[in-house]
Amino acid sequence: MSLNLKMKNLIVYVHGKGGKAEEALHYAELFPFLDVVGLKYKGSVPWEAGKEIGESIAELKTGFDRIIMIANSIGAYFSMNADICSLIEKAFFISPIIDMEKLIHGMMRLANVSEEELKRKQSIRTGFGEDLSFEYLSYAKNHPPVWNAPTEILYGSKDVLTDYQTIAEFSRTHRASLTVMEGGEHWFHTKEQIIFLDKWLTNDPLLSELSRGD
Repeated sequence: MSLNLKMKNLIVYVHGKGGKAEEALHYAELFPFLDVVGLKYKGSVPWEAGKEIGESIAELKTGFDRIIMIANSIGAYFSMNADICSLIEKAFFISPIIDMEKLIHGMMRLANVSEEELKRKQSIRTGFGEDLSFEYLSYAKNHPPVWNAPTEILYGSKDVLTDYQTIAEFSRTHRASLTVMEGGEHWFHTKEQIIFLDKWLTNDPLLSELSRGD
């Protein structure tokens, strides 16, 4: 069934750690017939960033019929903590962090920090520049992602933050289609990786039809 292209459609981009909302300009160039906005959020923990993202999406939804999300890395994890599934037509996750508890435990092993020590100290600065937080670990443990919006995932086979088994299991249990770029990294930044990412998005049936501008 043909989509009603007279509906107001919006692409919302949620950046990852160290990123910025202005990265949405790349997607605006890919989809010139669609409105594209990059979300600005200040929170660095899911209970803060998720709240910000949730409030922003809810406000945007009042002005648009369809919201399509593109979220990168931890931006995807924050979005899954935003209670927005009912507001999203479809989501595109690029190298999503989907098991924060597992990731934090991995960093703890690298730093040779036990959960007992972290609980006692509450926060520990590691030698590789990341802060370990018992509050963050506890939140991740007690709030696994609740996500049921139709989702496409792009994953690089050389992603060092999420292993393939974890991403594949998430895809299987969360209505998500998984695309793997062999040789791709967590950060899609080389010319080859960007071309792959762009084709992944522009070849999607929903985005392809919406972007025709008929």
